[in-house]
Amino acid sequence: MPRMNRTAVLSLLIVISSVFLLFQLYYYRKYVSKPGPHILSQTGHLTTSDLQWQTVRLFLVLAHRFHLPVFLVDTTALRLLAHDASWQRELHCSFLCTDRPVMSFALFANMWKFDRCHFCDQPAFLSAAKHKGFDVLELRGHDPRLASLDTLSGEDIPLYFLLRLHGFIIQVVFLYERSGNYLWHGPLRLKAKMDLSFAPFKQLDYGRHAGAYNRPDLVLTVLDGLDVRVPRNVSRFLYEQQHSRFLECRYHDARSFLQLYPDDTSPAAVDFHRKAKALLHLAAQTLAVLDVPFWLSSGTCLGWFRQCNIISYSHDVDIGIFITDYRPDIVTAFAAAGLSLKHKFGKVEDSLELSFLSDDVKLDIFFFYEDGDIVWNGGTQAKSGRKFKRVFMSLFIRYIFQRFSLCWAELLELKVRVPCETLDYITANYGTSWSVPVMLWDWKSSPSNVQRNGLWPKHQWADLIQVY
Repeated sequence: MPRMNRTAVLSLLIVISSVFLLFQLYYYRKYVSKPGPHILSQTGHLTTSDLQWQTVRLFLVLAHRFHLPVFLVDTTALRLLAHDASWQRELHCSFLCTDRPVMSFALFANMWKFDRCHFCDQPAFLSAAKHKGFDVLELRGHDPRLASLDTLSGEDIPLYFLLRLHGFIIQVVFLYERSGNYLWHGPLRLKAKMDLSFAPFKQLDYGRHAGAYNRPDLVLTVLDGLDVRVPRNVSRFLYEQQHSRFLECRYHDARSFLQLYPDDTSPAAVDFHRKAKALLHLAAQTLAVLDVPFWLSSGTCLGWFRQCNIISYSHDVDIGIFITDYRPDIVTAFAAAGLSLKHKFGKVEDSLELSFLSDDVKLDIFFFYEDGDIVWNGGTQAKSGRKFKRVFMSLFIRYIFQRFSLCWAELLELKVRVPCETLDYITANYGTSWSVPVMLWDWKSSPSNVQRNGLWPKHQWADLIQVY
């Protein structure tokens, strides 16, 4: 072929390639980046999966543009990940396209930057989302980290963003760092004049109640062709999500209580407060290593519920553990942590109770037994061998604890569990007058739910009644 012909062919190919490239750029600008319903389908026609995939993609593009490292917390999508170790499938959209019209992401709140747009009174991120075609609903609430017994109102903070496009909802959950070194999200509450039809609120994974989580490690992966951050331990995060319900301290009621009964600020009370805090933190660390869940019980639970603090005249720390979570190395673990065993009453099969001592403050561990519709823990009088049973049962429904559920709470800058049905739990132990302090308390007769449970046989006392 003559030299001129080769040059002409090459030039023609360059022109054709340039035209094709310009066409691609034009198509992208007109149908992909333009806000509104005109999107580029991955399958050639707009299916439900295509619309949902494009909604998630557009949201992730916006988040990346505004440097918001959101991560996937949608329970349906994470369950699919948990059951697919390879995280690879042949279908175009199999993880991020579910049968639900909602997809949930979370954001560490310290990563949120309130950059106001130039022409509107809202964050630039939300303004950009609207420009891309999203309908936006911002849900705010009081900051509990600023609430205390001295000031009961905190400033408003963003709790959730809901972004709607093509009938699909992206839920953004804000996770805030709390003083107990855990993450917290608030409850989702609709205010007056809000559009109740904006989203299928009952299908949202987050917002029915406040939640508490350990900070998850994140990993960046590719899901359905998109770069997505997910919890490294997906199964662990799902477990935490199912047991995340958080109860805030009742600051209003606590302040009213302390106005009637001022807190003891004597040096002895302050010293006990310091020691009890250290003991509770040490107990939580020790049991966490053993993977043994516990909750605040008896007087310690009453102190949290009534006055958002421990009771200075109680002189001990009380926690509860279900006997099904008992481990024989509990005593060894506490000894290794520097706590000495003070007494051991009962046995694993019946009325087990352990008591440890640290810096002159006692830690009482009551083991709870489920028996049909009742839950009970035992107590033993060392001198007589007499057994007592505190039974959480009554003729009234409010006293019946049928395997009461556990919620997270915060006490002494520590994330701890409490019975979700706290009022019933407290009333069962202390009666309806629980709000009135009782300085002289007899554990054998004062509780309203105490019952005699017979005597330990004398020949078993050496094994069942051990005092150190």
